[in-house]
Amino acid sequence: MKIVEKLFGRNTEQSESDVPTKPLPKIEQHSSDTHTFEPPQLIVGCGQSVGRQRDHNEDALFTLATTFTSEYSNIPFGLFLVADGMGGHQYGELASGIAIRTMATYLINQLYTPLLSIKPESPQESLQEIMQKGIQEAHRSIIRSTPGGGTTMTAALILGSQLTIAHVGDSRAYLIGPNGNMETLTRDHSLVNRLIELGQITTDEAATHPQRNVLYRALGQGEPVEPDVRTTQLPKSGCLLLCSDGLWGVVPDAEINSIVMNNPHPESACKKLVDAANAAGGPDNITAVLVRLPS
Repeated sequence: MKIVEKLFGRNTEQSESDVPTKPLPKIEQHSSDTHTFEPPQLIVGCGQSVGRQRDHNEDALFTLATTFTSEYSNIPFGLFLVADGMGGHQYGELASGIAIRTMATYLINQLYTPLLSIKPESPQESLQEIMQKGIQEAHRSIIRSTPGGGTTMTAALILGSQLTIAHVGDSRAYLIGPNGNMETLTRDHSLVNRLIELGQITTDEAATHPQRNVLYRALGQGEPVEPDVRTTQLPKSGCLLLCSDGLWGVVPDAEINSIVMNNPHPESACKKLVDAANAAGGPDNITAVLVRLPS
């Protein structure tokens, strides 16, 4: 039976153990609990600033959040992208913009548009494979259009009950639970983080290391590009945060956590996050995307 049938409430015998690798997630029927708010929705906010020490913005972002609902199923769909360009004036901002547009176009064509078809077809590839190919498309687009430019890319796809992350560079994705527990979902592809992993420097030393902004993996820079891709079960509540290093590099995790927990609406939380980064000196462009997950 085609996986797309589950999106419209038809029965399936696929095992729950297939969730991490199957192209589309299992969507369960409406709850009979009258106290549950339906349909489940992704509430999104974003914020951006050039910072206090830059004269142009090399960050780019994209957000798309919607819900497909029918008699038998609710399908939250979200696509969230953050890119931090590099390569000097113009090259960095062009690279990040190209990467965002290419990645968003590819994923919308592969996943979002088919769900709107009268006779939708299930993708033949897993979500992870589709995300990897989107990254590769963005990488090639930068090389063709902006030689010498490069960018990070952190992409989060929410489809039904699954969260898939694709990541290159040192922008980050975090999960912040309803009780305030904070989990980093990405690994920085930076020289200093590699030195930390090898035990050659400490995290305190990394914060002031002269090469702390040097990346060993980025879109548009060298071949081949190898994204980190992972799929997990979407938490029942809490928040997903994507941000550039202009935020996490100057605002401690504890302060980021506190701002998110004390500002229930994502839009106001993002404004406070950007304000905090600028208050800490704003040495770089600042980008934050915050998604409040369905409970």
